[in-house]
Amino acid sequence: MVSGIFTVVLLVTFLGIVVWAFSRKRRQSFDEAAQLPLENDEPLPPRGDDIDRREGNSDEGGRS
Repeated sequence: MVSGIFTVVLLVTFLGIVVWAFSRKRRQSFDEAAQLPLENDEPLPPRGDDIDRREGNSDEGGRS
């Protein structure tokens, strides 16, 4: 009996979340949130020491 009530409560909760997620009122905010990873707010500043290490111009290591 208790497990049946618990199942019904979980089913109603799940259906409520599905209705909320696919409602037309939420579509614009979900579309905006979906674009957030694709936006580039500020470019990263260049780091000169990384470029020097990749080109082998680093003074570290002591190899000649």
